[in-house]
Amino acid sequence: MTILVTGATGNVGRNVVEHLVRRGADVRALVRDPAKADFPAGVDIARGDLLDVDSLRAAFSGVSTLFLLNGVVADEYTQALVALAIAREAGIERIVYLSVIHADLYVNVPHFAGKFGVERMIEQMGLHATILRPAYFMDNEITIKEAIAGYGVYPMPLGAKGIAMIDARDIGEIAAIELIRRETSATPLPLTRINLVGPDTLTGADAAAVWSRALHREIAYPGEDIAGFERNLRQVMPSWMALDMALMAERFATDGMLPEAGDIDRLEHMLGRPLRSYRDCVTAIA
Repeated sequence: MTILVTGATGNVGRNVVEHLVRRGADVRALVRDPAKADFPAGVDIARGDLLDVDSLRAAFSGVSTLFLLNGVVADEYTQALVALAIAREAGIERIVYLSVIHADLYVNVPHFAGKFGVERMIEQMGLHATILRPAYFMDNEITIKEAIAGYGVYPMPLGAKGIAMIDARDIGEIAAIELIRRETSATPLPLTRINLVGPDTLTGADAAAVWSRALHREIAYPGEDIAGFERNLRQVMPSWMALDMALMAERFATDGMLPEAGDIDRLEHMLGRPLRSYRDCVTAIA
């Protein structure tokens, strides 16, 4: 049978596809533009969109296991609900859904609230799923590298509570492991949630110190100017998304993004190796 990966051309989705192929899985990738689908040999390409019901029905045909990833877009919630409805219609009983850590805590942050709504749908419909809840992605630091190098400041308002950032490559591999576990099970497995965190819990000042060592010069952490953060984001993204990110940053400051007891051990047991560190990620970016 076939494992279908949505969001397959993105950073996480591409990693999922590659790790599934390495493990000998039969993989189908759902993409909007097949011209961008540079996947390993043997991956079946399905052209479609998560709001196009006909294309989803065609893509889901013959699929036994689904990896559902929705990007942070204005209609993310609707995309997920439509995809799950079609999956249920297609009789797919093995699902891995990429949510977000503390989805039930950051209730005022739009994309967190939307993902928590999807989690509730999965529960209420009795779907057999693994809900992966990743923390903030280390890979997001690529987008601020020039600002750090150019201005000598670390601009992400991470706060002082601590953020357990995780590498997208680890997310992709863990997702593939869980997809294979569900795909190869004799019967559909019960609902489970897994927090995806990195090995280090970092404050804004901690992150600035790591960048200082990587760049061999002082990088300052200016603190949590959330309004200024939103203004800066509005220069590169829609206003609704900038507000969403600013609300998330507020919760970084008040609540942090902390692992629960046993999270790191569980993930490293699944991977059979240590999780990638923030220092190594920053060193590679720098």
